Amino acid sequence: MGSFPKIFVAGHTGMVGSAIVRRLVAEGHPPGSVITARHQDLDLIEQLDVRRFFEKERPDQVYLAAAKVGGIYANNTYPVDFIYDNLMIELNVMEAAFRTGVRKLLLLGSSCIYPKLSDQPIKEDALLTGPLEPTNEPYAIAKIAGIKLCESYNRQYGDTHRVDYRAVMPSNLYGVGDTYHPQNSHVIPALLRRFHEAKTRSAPSVQIWGSGMPLREFLYVDDMAAASVHIMNLPAERYNAVKPKGQTHINVGYGSDVTIRELATTIGDLVGFRGKIEFDTSKPDGTPRKLMDSGMARELGWSPSTDLKEGLKFAYEDFLSRENVA
Repeated sequence: MGSFPKIFVAGHTGMVGSAIVRRLVAEGHPPGSVITARHQDLDLIEQLDVRRFFEKERPDQVYLAAAKVGGIYANNTYPVDFIYDNLMIELNVMEAAFRTGVRKLLLLGSSCIYPKLSDQPIKEDALLTGPLEPTNEPYAIAKIAGIKLCESYNRQYGDTHRVDYRAVMPSNLYGVGDTYHPQNSHVIPALLRRFHEAKTRSAPSVQIWGSGMPLREFLYVDDMAAASVHIMNLPAERYNAVKPKGQTHINVGYGSDVTIRELATTIGDLVGFRGKIEFDTSKPDGTPRKLMDSGMARELGWSPSTDLKEGLKFAYEDFLSRENVA
């Protein structure tokens, strides 16, 4: 493939993984240089299958975007799935990558790794400084373990094997390729579906979990993909000059946040819903605020290009294009 590395994108059918594949192709990578594997062909939870895959394909780089993900309801309902599946995926992929000589790997994480009551905006050094948000603690612990795996491989094998495993921690992601399940999806896809169905039924109201007061930062997934490819390919000298020694993770966020109430109003207007928005305060709010300090990512040369209204428009168009949408 000439000067292009052979790249394995784990989780290419998901929202983040598919965006990374789009970005790599847009930057000129020949399709044959980007390796993917469907879940039915490669179960990343099965260690032997993962090792055989890496021994056969021998990639140069790995984007670890595969994960078990979901919103508050899913995290509350399936805590074993969220901690076990994500731990096994990270352990299997990183060890197989190392065993087959992969020197560059990028782990995709989440802002939920940080303590529930972190100072705002949240800096990378807030990691492990306080209790996590209980509703998604199993998922967060798995992602923290992934970060520490990256750090450990770098610490033990950075000098001897030139291993350089990095991690990016995005704010709440949304966009093309999202999951619009009525209960198990994240807030934006869940609200898009709920408002659309309410408009279709001419429902008088839409009910939303919580008070509507928590603040959230949302990043369009293609901006996240651009950040991922950018950070993966930064020379080590430049990357290490910005971040503290030994730290592998970098925050990637939009830079500003909105309340869930403001988000719901914006989505209702976009969809064309004319009824009442009601908030069920008996349901959990989750973390009060999660605004990321993405100063290091910006210092490294990345910045987002899609504002929330534009991104929501793209996301709604994607939702409407699905076969199961009326």
